[in-house]
Amino acid sequence: MRALLVEDDRRVAEVVKAALGREGHSLVTATSCAQAEEALDGNSFAVAILDVGLPDGSGLDLCRAIRARGLDLPILLLTARNGVEDRVGGLDAGADDYLGKPFAPAELAARVRALGRRGPRWSESSRAYGAIVIDRDRRTVTRDGARVPLTPRELDVVVTLAWRDGRVVARDELLEIVWGEITEGAAGSLEVVVARARRKLQTSEGSCIRTIRGTGYAWGLSVSKPG
Repeated sequence: MRALLVEDDRRVAEVVKAALGREGHSLVTATSCAQAEEALDGNSFAVAILDVGLPDGSGLDLCRAIRARGLDLPILLLTARNGVEDRVGGLDAGADDYLGKPFAPAELAARVRALGRRGPRWSESSRAYGAIVIDRDRRTVTRDGARVPLTPRELDVVVTLAWRDGRVVARDELLEIVWGEITEGAAGSLEVVVARARRKLQTSEGSCIRTIRGTGYAWGLSVSKPG
């Protein structure tokens, strides 16, 4: 698998290169947004790994630029800023995953393997799962063209899980993203919200949300292009 790494810290780049090299992956390295843009011209990559802090701009802006090009390669963000707002900002910019520094090389390799297995991401804001269509930008969910009355938190949970493409989202991470806190009260609310969303979006294909016992939740429906 061929990956693009955009990282200006040579030591970090060497760690990433060694970790991916052991997996048999090849790596093209850029140290700035400008170099990354050049590397993307005429080249194909299975995954991009972007540092958020770059000498000529933000990795978030680079992420947005990649999506504006219409490129659908999976993107993993690397950053020393690992707060909830930072992670949400990265996902909103179009990233598929987020790894805080310092990181374990084995975890980085596992994240890249997972992104590689998923293949190109669907960059559109709307996704269809049979009769169910989720529009992330308009914040609507419809079934057979009729709007499903989801509460704001139900919708936030549905969108967060659906855009992870079946990957497991830990309960605490979901609480941080949707509720902004990890408390007993929020955890109880999460269970209620998940149960209601499942009931409202139940289809003949199965449950829209899978519970991963002891870990968290994952989206349970297969995506298909709308129309």
